Amino acid sequence: MNPDELLERALAYALGSLAGVTACQLSRPTPCARWDLGALIGHLDDSLDALREGLGGGCVGPGGGVAACPGGDPGEGFRARARALLGTPVRDGAAVVVADRDLPAGIVAAVGAVEIAVHGWDVAQARGLARPVPSALAAELLPLARRFVACDDRGPRFAQPVEPGPRARPGDRLVAFLGRRPGPPRFLFGPGPVCLP
Repeated sequence: MNPDELLERALAYALGSLAGVTACQLSRPTPCARWDLGALIGHLDDSLDALREGLGGGCVGPGGGVAACPGGDPGEGFRARARALLGTPVRDGAAVVVADRDLPAGIVAAVGAVEIAVHGWDVAQARGLARPVPSALAAELLPLARRFVACDDRGPRFAQPVEPGPRARPGDRLVAFLGRRPGPPRFLFGPGPVCLP
């Protein structure tokens, strides 16, 4: 696994989900019942800031609570943060301090790639776009998610896994493992099933 490449591919997928997002879409529900699309984009912005801070400086501080922009192009902040993050290479052998724990920079980048890709799927769902996580990317991210999402994370951070079906694609298996219901978008005409981020 090349963490730089994995992060780049996750960002490319999420950027595709955000392409063309408009301010009037920000109030749409997402698969994460607590967040509308504007809050989800704000969370993605926070995540990219934290990743850049950790990978560039070796320490992730508390979240800054970045909000999605109320007008104009809601995806511009994410695009700018993605460019900055891509300019911050993952240093081999470097450690990143996260909540008083030293973690290898490659692990931090890999976990960030999982979060970015899955939230990219959430954005697509909220926008009514059928954009599954690409199979090759999802096949690399699913073992990482299984390794890093502990039972204690279920409830406060992730819903319980959902059965994706025996013939599910890797992208559907990834989002199902993280508590989302795979399939076509369901959120244009009302809230969908409860699912924590």
